[in-house]
Amino acid sequence: MKFDGFDWDDGNAAKCEKHGVALDEIEELLSGPFGLQPDLAHSADETRSRAIGSIESGRWIFCVITFRQMGSWTLLRPISARFMHAREIAYYEEEITRSDK
Repeated sequence: MKFDGFDWDDGNAAKCEKHGVALDEIEELLSGPFGLQPDLAHSADETRSRAIGSIESGRWIFCVITFRQMGSWTLLRPISARFMHAREIAYYEEEITRSDK
């Protein structure tokens, strides 16, 4: 997935950090390999997606994102983020294993 940078402001930065996920952890997740699914239930005005993956520390993050066009630049805008619960991680890992077969 190609993008030119991140779109942060006080609104989305505060919303993401409120669940204890640091902005650099979110950028680490979104700069590496991660799972991506459409978020159709919450996409009234813009196309949103769910990004799921782990970072170097081993923590798993669930992040809702959208892409914004700013002139010729495509920016990735994190909307909210949180660490995943053990049950969610187990489900996601099972889905990955199942899709690899």
